[in-house]
Amino acid sequence: MSKSPGESQNRSLGDSISQNDLYSRVATHLASGSEVRQEHLLAHWDRLTEAQRVQLGEQILGIDFEILNREIRSVLSKQNEVQVDWSALAMRAESPDAVRLSDSSSEILQRADEEGARALSAGKVAMILVAGGQGTRLGFDQPKGMFPIGPVSGRTLFQMHVDSLLGAVRTFGASIPLLIMTGPSTDKPTREYFAKHSNLGLGSDDLKFFEQGTMPAFDSQTGRILMDSPSSIALSPDGHGGVLRALEKNGLLDWAKERGIEQFFYAQIDNPLVRACDPRLIGLHRVAGSQVSTQVVPKRFATERVGNVVKVDGKTQIIEYSDLPESAAVQTLADGSLKLWAGNIAVHVFDVAFLAACCGSSDALPFHRAKKAVAYVDEQGVQCVPKEPNAIKLERFVFDLLPAAERTLVVEVRPSEAFAPVKNASGSATDTPETSRQAISDLHRQWLEQSGVRVAQGVQVEIHPMWGWDAIEVQRKLTSDRRSEAPLVIESDTYFT
Repeated sequence: MSKSPGESQNRSLGDSISQNDLYSRVATHLASGSEVRQEHLLAHWDRLTEAQRVQLGEQILGIDFEILNREIRSVLSKQNEVQVDWSALAMRAESPDAVRLSDSSSEILQRADEEGARALSAGKVAMILVAGGQGTRLGFDQPKGMFPIGPVSGRTLFQMHVDSLLGAVRTFGASIPLLIMTGPSTDKPTREYFAKHSNLGLGSDDLKFFEQGTMPAFDSQTGRILMDSPSSIALSPDGHGGVLRALEKNGLLDWAKERGIEQFFYAQIDNPLVRACDPRLIGLHRVAGSQVSTQVVPKRFATERVGNVVKVDGKTQIIEYSDLPESAAVQTLADGSLKLWAGNIAVHVFDVAFLAACCGSSDALPFHRAKKAVAYVDEQGVQCVPKEPNAIKLERFVFDLLPAAERTLVVEVRPSEAFAPVKNASGSATDTPETSRQAISDLHRQWLEQSGVRVAQGVQVEIHPMWGWDAIEVQRKLTSDRRSEAPLVIESDTYFT
């Protein structure tokens, strides 16, 4: 029986071949694939259990040596010492071409809303939700998507996103598939969570899981892959940019084309204010003929710790806050506003055809190398804990697709309506569960007050998307439900469902 797109393989490698054949295949892969001798990965083979051999064998056979060799070759030839001159690049950076809130005409926005609604109603859009991380920084030992964030309901991050998507499905009367990218540590518990909760209301044909890839850490001096234990390679997730390779590997790009899906709406799990498949963003993307579009918010101050969406040499790209010199960050325009004002919030729209074309280009999503101190087990089984960085870890960033596109679009949104990430534990300065819950409540309070409802000070409010997907629907519902002219007053925490 063939494997459906996004479905993990249930049978392991050890179920289908003998232990001798397994060793032979693994050894051949190492000998023929790697340009650097990596036989040390099998140094403990004879002492491993069958299950451990299968695990290690699958890890080794999963290494794409064509990709890894290129990075190792580059590091060993000292090419990594040629650093990007971020100061020079940042001084050439300009404000991106953007649809700003201040200068958007009602005609442009109306046309975009109509085009976005048409695309969604015609089934041309699917949503990608990147949910590979654990809630470690939140003091939460489960997948971050299972963290409770609803200010009144306690709904999880997964529920917030799925409910918003179901609100879009109801609004536009068409199926909108959800593709969830998990990570090595979150894949199984995420699948179990959805199965236990009846897929949170999604049909089985409209929910696909696919696992993020990993890359081995390797010694920066020798290029030898490090072992985390005698039976396991030191692997780490390949970054949110791994979504492209994972989509292709799981057959989801072909699946999307066969289903007639033209755009992917992309969001990350930690932002519960994302409006799933925002029709305005999708409409602006399609009207402009963009291949990659991204939402941004105005930076609150020059050195805010967010990615900076800029234009350099005619190409849209993102300069991370850690790479942006303060001298460039504080530059202002004639009116006193920041020159580099656009902060990345990791909400994008990608053309499926563009992503498919990028799969054939090794330059579309380059690896970023980070030199880290990585503990490892040597060939004698001794645990080594280096005091200085000894290894290279590799990851990709999805926003590196921006300069690879011929046509891009940047769209400004209000932070209060689109960005309230949950990144840090309670008590931190920013992006905590408390600040996120308050942002959700403040937005929903605003929707109610725009509809003539009075909400008492300090009251927490939460509106389920199936009751009211946006401010317009909330206003219509309250207007039609109201029985008298007397004002509606809310004096206690309220959850509209």
